[in-house]
Amino acid sequence: MKNLTARLLALFSLLTLEIVLVAAGFLVAFGLFFYLTRVVFIEHSVTFDNWAFGQMDRVRAAVPGLTPWVRRVTFFASLPFLVGAGIGLPALLAVMRRRREALEVLLAVAGAALLNQLLKTHFHRLRPTSALIPQPGLSFPSGHAMIGIALYGCVAWLLWQHGRHPFWAILLLLWAGLIGCTRIYLHVHYATDVVAGLAAGISWLIVLRATMRWFQREKKAVAL
Repeated sequence: MKNLTARLLALFSLLTLEIVLVAAGFLVAFGLFFYLTRVVFIEHSVTFDNWAFGQMDRVRAAVPGLTPWVRRVTFFASLPFLVGAGIGLPALLAVMRRRREALEVLLAVAGAALLNQLLKTHFHRLRPTSALIPQPGLSFPSGHAMIGIALYGCVAWLLWQHGRHPFWAILLLLWAGLIGCTRIYLHVHYATDVVAGLAAGISWLIVLRATMRWFQREKKAVAL
């Protein structure tokens, strides 16, 4: 009983403002993903998707030379890039003796990739037929958006935590969002795919961060 009481007190002592905000962020992201599944698969609404396609089509018509640049941007969350970054960045961090950070980046990318495939298989939504470039696979949620936010969001958090570089952290998050927009621009994903991918990626990141932090605290407690 004493051990249980001590553990409960230790748990409540961890309820800092940061943890409350992170928990709120998880609930918002998870709630958004759940809401989008209802919009797409229960209500079968395409209002938001059609509106987003229309906005991107207007941009493409207004700036004819933009498409090649969009394809360059979307590469930075493509499978070849994510494999290279998911292996190369953790390796670099390990060489720099940042093993915990290396493991976190590796799990962020690998976990998001695995979860994305499971979600795509479960929901089994076909891609838009109006795609500007051939793209295999299923559509919901967007892998570029989900794995991209997992990678860039994890790096952004590490920059914020260790170096206190808010500018670069915010820039990375905006970059991940821009990559998601390129998927709508190219018509390879619906807007609901992209927003759901971002929400699922953020949810996974929060779960990963909480788990890593819990194991770190448990390890310190055992050592003491």
